[in-house]
Amino acid sequence: MTPMNQEMTPLRLKKDQDRRLRFGHCWIYSNEIDIGATPLKALEPGQPVDILNHQGKWLGSGYANPHSLICARLVSRDRAHPLTGSLIVHRLNIALSLRERIYPGPWYRLLFGESDGLPGLVLDRYGDAVVIQITTAGMERMHQEIVAAVDKVLKPQVIILRNDTGARKAEGLPLTVEVVSGEAPDYLELRESGAIFRVPAITGQKTGWFFDQASNRERMRRYLMGKRVLDVCSYVGGWGVQAAIGGAEGVVCVDSSLPALESLQENARLNEVTSRVQTLKGDAFELLRGLRNERERFDIVILDPPAFIKRRKDIKEGSLAYRRLNELGLRLLSKDGLLITSSCSHHMSGEALLQTVQRAGRHLDRSLQLLEQGGQSADHPVHPAIPETAYLKTFYLRSLPSF
Repeated sequence: MTPMNQEMTPLRLKKDQDRRLRFGHCWIYSNEIDIGATPLKALEPGQPVDILNHQGKWLGSGYANPHSLICARLVSRDRAHPLTGSLIVHRLNIALSLRERIYPGPWYRLLFGESDGLPGLVLDRYGDAVVIQITTAGMERMHQEIVAAVDKVLKPQVIILRNDTGARKAEGLPLTVEVVSGEAPDYLELRESGAIFRVPAITGQKTGWFFDQASNRERMRRYLMGKRVLDVCSYVGGWGVQAAIGGAEGVVCVDSSLPALESLQENARLNEVTSRVQTLKGDAFELLRGLRNERERFDIVILDPPAFIKRRKDIKEGSLAYRRLNELGLRLLSKDGLLITSSCSHHMSGEALLQTVQRAGRHLDRSLQLLEQGGQSADHPVHPAIPETAYLKTFYLRSLPSF
């Protein structure tokens, strides 16, 4: 049977385990299932299920994976509309209406998983190209319907499946990259705040571009004129090239990936700021120590590292990494400098990140002033009942001699 006509299997919860679902969350953990009434092991990965409370009351429909800690996800609270191709088209249209309302052109995260009602699915739009990323077995079973829905709603020239994220391993899914419609271009093109960028179509990080920081990069512009900027973990230049475009006197971009830095230099050329952008390849921690030893100083230091805390058990070690990185960044700031620091680890709260940076500042006998703060851009909406969807924190901190 196909996912569109397969009979739904009941999945019953233990007593009082439906509270989070009734509040609006959509995740169900394996220890919340009444395995005596509905054995998990009998289910196939991605199998459609009806989710019932302890008394047998229907709560919604979704899909299950007995091999994952999050063993089921609720997708629909309407009996008449389970997860089908039609529901995907409907939710895709709803997501599109938001993006078209707030963005001047077709360059954004088009669909953001749970926040847009389709857990396990991410879509990014690059003009006439759409990149799909599927992270759960339930959505994997629907991949043909997903591609068909994208084609119906948007009619893009190119559709790429970037199913090479590590999140798929937890679901027992293979890591693959596939062009399912059109011909794969060498790069994907986008525009942000009037600037033009190109990112690798097949080999770039995540789906190619970090749309989630767009509003924070725009917020940076007021601080740039005539300043010397250090961009750490620069990738292809989202921050650094934008800083040069915004009036920075010079920008040094640090990244461990040579292909990323080559793309960054191409993006600097496209925006005619090559003379003000310099790149350094290597480990961020080692390069920052080297710059300190050379007595380099910057007016603005930007720290946008990958997630140091991917699992709850990484909190202690990851928090230490954020502390070390921010301390190194602060050491390189000139007097009255600006630190722009981010974390995309949802296990680290904004309060925890701010306290971590504050401790780094006190260790260096610096006083910090929080000027602004931001989260992810509006194309990554936060689901109020799902705190995991509010993952990005960015702080703009003025660094002064201690007072």
